[in-house]
Amino acid sequence: MLATQTARHPQDAPPPNFESVWASLQELRESQKDTDRQLKETDRILKENAADFNIRLGSLTNLFGDVTEAMIAPKICEKFEDFGFNFPRANPNVRINDRINKISFEIDIMLENGDKAMLIEVKTKLTIERIDSHINRIEKMRTYANLHGDKRTFLGAVAGIVVTDEVREYALNHGFYLIEPAGDNFIITPPNGNPKEW
Repeated sequence: MLATQTARHPQDAPPPNFESVWASLQELRESQKDTDRQLKETDRILKENAADFNIRLGSLTNLFGDVTEAMIAPKICEKFEDFGFNFPRANPNVRINDRINKISFEIDIMLENGDKAMLIEVKTKLTIERIDSHINRIEKMRTYANLHGDKRTFLGAVAGIVVTDEVREYALNHGFYLIEPAGDNFIITPPNGNPKEW
């Protein structure tokens, strides 16, 4: 004869005692500690990966900027002749660091002659904020020039591979020449109205 098993109902289970409840809480606590450790480790890995990504993205953006400068600089003086400018010199990566007067900035490309200088900002993606920064840079250049007896007129240009219509209009309305790629060359669009002079 087969032995019959009777199913145990929850009401048949012995009531929990202090030791069993305490043991369950300890297990839960250890499980929570493991989860916290795993979350911290995951967070650390994500932060490291994000930092690495930002470094790589910055390097890539700088590379695009360098390529754009290399494409523009050799021909830029000749291109500006179409607008009546004669710039015999194109100087890339000009750095001004006047510690006495606390004026410090960099210019991607600076075209010069005896009367005028064109300060060109080159970006992979041109934005309104970057145009505003360039305005500030040219104002610093004007201040620096005044302190050192440089009476030349300063003009501005901005170059970008990616330029939205809004940014294009902003640049042109603020008196900048706009430099954009066109095939294996580039084009310069003059500002709306007279170019801004500093």
